[in-house]
Amino acid sequence: MNLVFDFGGVLFAWKPADMLARHFPQEAGDPVRAAALAHAVFGDADWHAFDRGTLEMDTVVQRTCLRLQLDGGQLHALVRNIGELLTPMADTVAVLQKLHRQRAQQPDLRLYYLSNMPQSYARTLQQRHAFLNCFDGGVFSGDVQYIKPEPEIYHLLQSRYALNPAQTVFIDDMAGNVHAAQRLGWQGIHFRSAQQLQEALAALDI
Repeated sequence: MNLVFDFGGVLFAWKPADMLARHFPQEAGDPVRAAALAHAVFGDADWHAFDRGTLEMDTVVQRTCLRLQLDGGQLHALVRNIGELLTPMADTVAVLQKLHRQRAQQPDLRLYYLSNMPQSYARTLQQRHAFLNCFDGGVFSGDVQYIKPEPEIYHLLQSRYALNPAQTVFIDDMAGNVHAAQRLGWQGIHFRSAQQLQEALAALDI
């Protein structure tokens, strides 16, 4: 069985509204405004192009500041350091490490990742977090210029590691990304908590 993990919201905490509230207390001074600003910054096509690896960080910051009238220095400081701000979710990391240990008894169990992640953040996480060595491989969007939920990025992971779709389970906190995998014949788990993930894996006899 192949288990494919998303990163943000599954293995690493991703709280964009909180980040923006700290850097822009006037524009994001309450939860509603912080959520709206997070959507405006990180839900925009420019940010998706940054994830995809087709737009540079400085260009994203410049365009976003002009579009939303934000302070350029503050936004650049935030965007530059997001790789360091992504903290591991200890309970899910523990599940990953347990699965890695299980491979002694389940030699057909393989662990992969599939994450929308700019190259700079991906390299930071790989350098900082030894538990990522649990993976047999994976794909970051910034390295291949495709992003979830585009089918091309799922096909690329599948072909790169010769994965059997029916024996592949995708774990992501975004339902749309899970549904995209399921349309390609993969199994899917819409992640909500480490406990829920363990229960879903147990139901699959993993």
